[in-house]
Amino acid sequence: MTVTHEPWLVLLSILIAIQGSFVGLRLAVQIPLAVGMRRRALLAGAALSLGIGIWSMHFIGMLAARLPAEIDFLVFPTLLSFLVCVLVVGLALVAVAIEGRAAWRLAASAIFMGAGIATMHYIGMSALHGAAHLDHAAWSVVASVGIAIVTSGGALWLAFEGGRRVVLPVSASAVALGLAISGMHYTAMAGLTLHPLGLPAAAQSPVLSSDLLAILVAVVAFLVTGIFFLILVPDRAARLAIEPGPAAAPSLPMVPKMPADLPQTTSLGPLGGAGSAPLRYSDRIPAERDGVTLMVPADQILAVHANAHYTYIFTGADQLFCSLSIGEVERRLDPGQFARVHRSHIVSLRHVAALRRVGDHGVVQLNSRPPVDVPVSRAKIPTLRRILSMPEPPTLSEAAS
Repeated sequence: MTVTHEPWLVLLSILIAIQGSFVGLRLAVQIPLAVGMRRRALLAGAALSLGIGIWSMHFIGMLAARLPAEIDFLVFPTLLSFLVCVLVVGLALVAVAIEGRAAWRLAASAIFMGAGIATMHYIGMSALHGAAHLDHAAWSVVASVGIAIVTSGGALWLAFEGGRRVVLPVSASAVALGLAISGMHYTAMAGLTLHPLGLPAAAQSPVLSSDLLAILVAVVAFLVTGIFFLILVPDRAARLAIEPGPAAAPSLPMVPKMPADLPQTTSLGPLGGAGSAPLRYSDRIPAERDGVTLMVPADQILAVHANAHYTYIFTGADQLFCSLSIGEVERRLDPGQFARVHRSHIVSLRHVAALRRVGDHGVVQLNSRPPVDVPVSRAKIPTLRRILSMPEPPTLSEAAS
């Protein structure tokens, strides 16, 4: 006897798979850029989010099945299937994220993860206990394992390789991954045949109906993955907030300077940390747009602004989130081309159009369209003026007189 499914529970299972995939991928794409405890937290969060999404989808998918016999779930196989799912996803993420992203390692991890997910499915199916014998068609087993491996490879590629080039946004990738995960489950279920054993049905009704249990599992999955998302995904609402000068600043005389021919080997050690930079500098800085990791060329960066432990990169046209701290960005940029003019700001010296004083502090104007003002700490003004070969900018009182 073949198995039919409750349509609304099928839809719920697919939504759970998509939501778990979105959170898992959103965390996983940050792993290559993270270090230390944050890297470990992202690995754990991505593994648990993907694992919870995959397992919950399969569990709700089984509850969606309308079986002709009284069926309940054995606790141990059900819990074991969940642990297997989280374990194989976590080990695959660790293998690719930490050990390296060579093609053979990506393929091996995809096979391991896919086989583990398929194992999780059939362990979960073994948890079905009742007056019926389950028979799995060979074609559906082979097809479901193949789909699981391909799906796992796609998830790992999207997490660790796709972000290095322009691909689908995480939201679209999550939809594709969620549909693939669901397709694996329902392909396996399509080959399932039940043979009633003719035993009398149990007289006791289950404590929770299948529909109520499915809703409960879905709510828990949404809450847990949502918590991971809120805790581990940085706040992207805050944008690059370059501090403007006071209202009276436009009337202050400007000292024009367009340092297009700035020497490549300028030493900016006194500007605060630049002098201790390494001998080799990065020509690209990782940043994110719509969940996709981009490598922004250094010559396109006009300014960098700190926001808590993270930064925003200003290119003149875009404000891109960067998971690196401002200190790490400073170490990666060539001090002959960039200067940290404030504890929260780095500017490209080639894009400084003017320098002026505002009270005890200073402001540099970038030659962006429209122009953008960046604050300069009082202690950095003399060195910055010397590097840019600018005369002493007038103070506000001098300009008024």
